[in-house]
This record gives sequence, C-alpha cells and structure tokens, in this order.
Amino acid sequence: MPKKSAARPAFTEPHPLADEGIRLRITREIADDLAVDALSRDRAGKPPFDEAARLREAGLPGLLTPPGPARRGTDWRTACAVIREIAAADSSIGELLARHYVLSWSARFFSTPERADGLELRSAAKQWLWGGSTDIPDLEPTAGPDLTLTPAGDGYVLHGCKALASGVQVADRLMLGAVCAESGESLVVCVDPAHPGVVADAEHDRLGQRLTGAGRIGFDGVPVPADQVLGAVPHDEHAISPFATLAPLALRLALAHVSLGTAEGALAEARDIDRASSRGRPATGPDDGAYPDAYPDRTSTDPYLLLAYGQLVTAVHTAAAVVESATEALARGLLAGQELGVDERADIAVLVAAAEAVTSRSAMDITTHVLELAQGADSPAGTLGFDRFWRNARVLTARTSPTHALRDIGDHYLNGTHPALTVRV
Repeated sequence: MPKKSAARPAFTEPHPLADEGIRLRITREIADDLAVDALSRDRAGKPPFDEAARLREAGLPGLLTPPGPARRGTDWRTACAVIREIAAADSSIGELLARHYVLSWSARFFSTPERADGLELRSAAKQWLWGGSTDIPDLEPTAGPDLTLTPAGDGYVLHGCKALASGVQVADRLMLGAVCAESGESLVVCVDPAHPGVVADAEHDRLGQRLTGAGRIGFDGVPVPADQVLGAVPHDEHAISPFATLAPLALRLALAHVSLGTAEGALAEARDIDRASSRGRPATGPDDGAYPDAYPDRTSTDPYLLLAYGQLVTAVHTAAAVVESATEALARGLLAGQELGVDERADIAVLVAAAEAVTSRSAMDITTHVLELAQGADSPAGTLGFDRFWRNARVLTARTSPTHALRDIGDHYLNGTHPALTVRV
C-alpha cells in the first residue's frame, strides 16, 4: 500500500467523546488533502489504495456506528454531511465512502441487532472498508444469479462473478447478496476478500468516477461459515420488513449526496479561480479548438457573470433543500427500526426519489455550465480539471432514470400509491 506523503498534514485523531463539530472538522481536513491532488489522481486512474489509507487514517470508515454509551459513532445525518464534504473534493472517494457506509449497516437491515452490534464493533475497531452489493436477484432471473451458495457442512461455498461499483481491490470485507443453489433463498453474506478463491479485476479507462475501485470480482469455492450469513431476504414483498427495504433507499440517498457534493465542488472551484483573477482564465483564440468564452470581457463585477453564478448557486441551494429533507426523513426511519410502518416507508421512498431526481438534473446542469464558464475541456481551463466534474456527474447520474423516480412521485401524489417494497436498488 502506498505510503502517505510527508507533505500531507497530520490529521487530528478523533476522541471517543468527540462532538459532531470535531468530526466535521476532521472531515474538512481530509477533504482539503484530497482536493490538492484530485486532478492528478483522476488522470492516473489507479486503484484507490492511497485514498483508502487516508480515510482510515482519519477514522472515517468507523464513523457510522450507532452512538451509544461509549459514543462509538454518529448518526446518518452526520454521515451524509461527511459524504457530501468528501465528494466536493473528490467525488470518486465520496462514492467509495457512501457505499461503504450503507454496506456497513447491512447487518442492521438483514440480521438481528445483537449480530449487527458485534459486527459493527469489529468493523469500527479495525477500520474496515466495506465493498460489495446486497442487491438481491429476482426470483426467476433470465440468466441465473450472479452469485450462488452451495451448502457445505454448517455453512456454504460461494461461486460466481459480480460487477461492483466500488472497493473491488481495496475493501477489507465484502457484503454480498447471493442465492442458495438448493433452496433458492436469497441470502446476505459477509466474505473476506483475502481468501485465495477471490479474484478482483479492476475496471480501467472509465469515463468518470475513476477512483471508486469499480470492477468485477470472482469467487471460486470461497467458504462462507454459518456465522457469516446475516440473514435471508423474502421474495414476497408482503413478507419483507419495511425497515429492510430502507437499504436501497439509503444507498440512493447517499449517492444523491455524492452528486450534490460534486456540483458544489465544481462551483466552488470555479469561484475560487474567478476570484483569483479579475479576468478569470486566459482567453483562447479562434483556432484553439475550445468552446468560445461565454464572458469574453468578464471581471468579478460583470453582471452576466454574476447572473450565471447566481443561477448556479440557487440551483445548488434548491437541490440541497430537497436532499436534506429526505435525509431527515430517512434518519427518522432508521431510528424507528423494525417499528417502521409501510406508510412511513412510502413517504421516505418518495422523498428519496425526489432528492435523486433533483440532484441528478442539478449535477449535470451545474457541471455543464461550470465547464462552459471554464471555456471548455480543451481550453487552458481544461488543464485545471473542470472536465472531471462533468465526467463524474455523468457517470453518477447515468445509473438511474429520473423518469422512473418522477413517475413514482406522481403516482404517490395523485393516487396514493406506495412505491414497491423491495431491496433492489
């Protein structure tokens, strides 16, 4: 694993009784550190071993454990604020952390509180970084499940291959959804990727989000002891606990925070560069192959430039308001635990869908306009890396369809229809 550069600041060690202000200050420290070399790391596109080490050094992997007498961790509101802050500096690492936090809560969603507490204590103590996916295949998938579990003794043996969006080479533990080959049950299991039967193949030359550690991971006869099987997920939506179905909603909302952070990071960087020069970035000639400068004679008081920034900042504030409303609702739902009702879950699902739709549109609009302000990716401003914000936003938002989210919102508002109870993302 690459060693930490001597030029980087020493992060403050979090105290067990640290308040949320100190936690967020530590997050800002590591975010500032990531921002310094974000562009060079993005262009190199290497597996995020060094970045994962920085997260562990700052104690961020163990942040999201339920607060208790020892104040081991914090709540989802603070965790989402951490994701957003990190994403503004480096959206790839923001996504890596977002998926880790949701996966680290899998035992809460799919197992008993006692088992969840024990797993979270070990994970936090060892600063494990989680990868994987608990996405459960359909009952009758046309091509068969990606991962299968064959009973062997008191446990199972895992076979198959699965594409993962993050942590393929850097995760300390994997949380996976797989199907029992004999019973057809959908099970959520924990796997140690250090086993020789686990083979990781990183994805290279991605358009954006190059540092999440995405790729494919194969399992060839990997043993899964019985105590590493967290639980079964019913196929019938009427048998699924509403609380368990918060798992995909938590992931979707965490990724909405990543999209919002990406937009905020792009806008802040453009502002800092415009502040540094009354002219902004150097103009390009007609033969430079760049987009024309939208504000050829701009200064920091140019009314058209101020209008552009005003529109972009307003778009960020609007998206943030929707995301924060969904975050509050999800946090309350998570606190309710198994007492969460179907109606409350439906309200949370609609708010998350709204956050997803708004941030998806805002992230693309804002990063596109920031790129235009920077004169385009082929201009001298392109060397400052504004294209990476657009590329990252494009990859983040391409995974979901705002149309589906808006349809669910409309159906709930007009007809009172509840979004389907599911653990599918």
